[in-house]
Amino acid sequence: MGKVAVLLAEGFEEIEALTVVDIMRRAEVTCHMVSLEKINVLGAHGIEVKSDKILDEEIKSYDLIVLPGGMPGARNLQENRKVLEIVKYFHENKKLVSAICAAPIVLGSANIIKGKSITSYPGFEDELQGCNYKEEKVVVDGNIITSRGPATAMEFAYKLLEILGNDKYKAISDGMLYS
Repeated sequence: MGKVAVLLAEGFEEIEALTVVDIMRRAEVTCHMVSLEKINVLGAHGIEVKSDKILDEEIKSYDLIVLPGGMPGARNLQENRKVLEIVKYFHENKKLVSAICAAPIVLGSANIIKGKSITSYPGFEDELQGCNYKEEKVVVDGNIITSRGPATAMEFAYKLLEILGNDKYKAISDGMLYS
């Protein structure tokens, strides 16, 4: 089934993070909100979220990490040495790495996007040097999944479920009136 960690940094985009958590939990996937430093994390739009865990070595036992965008959330992820190490670890170990909105800049800083097809929120292309930049809603290249922004959060979450091998994404998307 897979075990998912959504990393929360101060200033994260609430729609992107919580949509993924909600859809994963509807599909009965173990999904934890993992904070970088403290249990309560303030989102970009003033919504405070109580995370499930604080980032530690246990993260390496997960199958998928999700990096929500938002500002300054994406920058806070990008500037965190532990986050960059984890992104590299996941990539090197063929685990799933995903990022939405501005968060693909973290993948760029971790040096895992060279030659890969990547998308992001418009305006971050210059920080994604060496990739094959796409303007599609969701882009999958090997173990890297990226998406454009808040409006693509549901499609992103369903794609993550599909990649995890969880076929409940079809019934859940129908039940949520997505299709």
